[in-house]
Amino acid sequence: MAKKGKAKNTVNKAKHTKLLNRKKAKLKKEQDTRKERLKEIAKMKQSKNEEQ
Repeated sequence: MAKKGKAKNTVNKAKHTKLLNRKKAKLKKEQDTRKERLKEIAKMKQSKNEEQ
């Protein structure tokens, strides 16, 4: 006999997927900000070297 009612794991799987996506987005954002910061530092160093 088939089960009646809603599927067992769908709610937990949906929550888990949502949390993992949020975590991946956070890591991606941190990597992008780190890259931008490094680019700015490199520009500052380059301009400082040109002045001297």
